[in-house]
Amino acid sequence: MPKRRRSKAFWNNFKFKYKLTITNENTLEEIVGLHVSKLNGLSVLLSVLAVLFLIAASIITFTPLRNYLPGYMNSEVRSQIVNNALRVDSLQQVLGKQNLYIMNIQDIFSGKVRIDSVQTLDSLTEARHDTLMERTKREEEFRRQYEENEKYNLTSSAFQPDVNGLIFYRPARGMVSDHFDAEKKHFGTDIAANPNESVLATMDGTVILSTYTAETGYLIAVQHNQDFVSVYKHCGSLLKKEGERVKGGEAIALVGNSGTLSTGPHLHFELWYKGRPVNSEKYIVY
Repeated sequence: MPKRRRSKAFWNNFKFKYKLTITNENTLEEIVGLHVSKLNGLSVLLSVLAVLFLIAASIITFTPLRNYLPGYMNSEVRSQIVNNALRVDSLQQVLGKQNLYIMNIQDIFSGKVRIDSVQTLDSLTEARHDTLMERTKREEEFRRQYEENEKYNLTSSAFQPDVNGLIFYRPARGMVSDHFDAEKKHFGTDIAANPNESVLATMDGTVILSTYTAETGYLIAVQHNQDFVSVYKHCGSLLKKEGERVKGGEAIALVGNSGTLSTGPHLHFELWYKGRPVNSEKYIVY
């Protein structure tokens, strides 16, 4: 009984109405009277918050502001970003060549390079100051040993694929939980995602492997026409079979937690180019 009385008293206090009045100071005449309660005030507050939320959601949904939210960027804007990045990279290369060209022209005027040793002015664009001087035997030996050691090195930083004009689709919507690290033999990017989230093909290609292994669980690999191979591991289930053609952005599997090496729902995504692993985060906006 005391508990019920306390509960009843609480609700009575919550529903109790107060009268707010505006009175004329000279005549003490009541101008406006308003009956309110705590429940009415809470209802008005929730209504205002709901209206503000709907307005904000409408603005984000039907205006370009949604492109600033992670995961909601449309394909057109993504393509423009990739093209702009490629243009900036091209401008940097052109600027570097121009700097080398000017540097070598200065070497000609200063007498460091003989005029009769230059066949064409264009040949100076790719030339560097250190290559204009004759290498010593020690430098040649060091160069030969270094190139021999790096010949089969999968982690060589000098290896960069040509991605001009290519657009990579994000393989899954989620948060990057582990990054590419060739030194630790982690040749992919881990994306923490919700179970049964769609796994998308990063580019057009043909499924070359669709199987299950004890360590990586359900695994699917796609061969692309640009010498790229994409691999998707720890899937929950596979939607494509070997030999099937897929389009970029098409669902090929579902996110899962399969395999002994998996500790939670995520996608392990690998990108290989001509038999070597590359860091997909340089080409894909996650």
